Amino acid sequence: MTATLNPRGTTAAVIVTHNRPQLLSRSLEQVVNQTHPVEWVIVVDNAAQPEVEELLRDKAGDRAVYLPSHTNLGGAGGFAYGFLHALALGADAVWCADDDGRPADVRVLETLYAVAGQHGLHEVSPIVVNIDDPGKLAFPLRQGLTWKRTTAELEGEFLPQYASLFNGALISAEAMERIGVPDYRLFIRGDEVEYHRRLANSGLKYGTALTTAYLHPDGSGEFLPIMGGRAHAQWPDNETKRFFTYRNRGYIMNQQGMRKMKLQEVVRFGWFFLVEKKNPREFFRWAKLLRMGAREDFRRP
Repeated sequence: MTATLNPRGTTAAVIVTHNRPQLLSRSLEQVVNQTHPVEWVIVVDNAAQPEVEELLRDKAGDRAVYLPSHTNLGGAGGFAYGFLHALALGADAVWCADDDGRPADVRVLETLYAVAGQHGLHEVSPIVVNIDDPGKLAFPLRQGLTWKRTTAELEGEFLPQYASLFNGALISAEAMERIGVPDYRLFIRGDEVEYHRRLANSGLKYGTALTTAYLHPDGSGEFLPIMGGRAHAQWPDNETKRFFTYRNRGYIMNQQGMRKMKLQEVVRFGWFFLVEKKNPREFFRWAKLLRMGAREDFRRP
């Protein structure tokens, strides 16, 4: 496979939404007005709301493709549904978005294609910044041996073999022949990590353009520094998020290319729960969820 993201090919934007039409409206405004043309604007509506279809057709016109789902497919299933539909339409590439984030400006897609052409990429991502303070990263980003939390800390213009999925990522259709579509079983949380695992194992070239950005609500507060800042542990802010985060992490760590993380994970979270939080009950709850994922027990709470 030698073809990469081709700016002369067709692009389908895929946006997954659930009960957030006001936020979706802001995302659509940026997506439909990109300087690089988007042939299809596909919205997967996990709440099947008539007002979402009306909003999409108002913003995207004849480019609108509305996919209602009367089952909440989650982010993973929503993107899987949208990706497959984009491929069925004949799209050469899929550009991912969600309803609570949006491209930073109208040139994001144009920049992504330019960077992909320069480096011969099958996937390229923008940096993901805090929607309320774009000088800060929405999620910690590792560059070299250190974790970066602000855009000022980033070095250079391109970060190879790193991707933030699915916030603004551009993926070639040919790449999906190798890596498939997201795993519906994961529902939410960790689906982007598992998809990144497949991308990393594919042998394809990918990376992050440090010259363009996707705005997203801050998620860095979940990543708590431990061991004097030398590592971090993820602690979502509610029980449902923690269930899917840790259960899905157990599955991911048992997949090809990820098993080396097991010892590191036990050390980090053992330290977090037993030393810093002094909460053995939460440690055993975490371990139980990891075992569920390892057994591929995808029952939901």
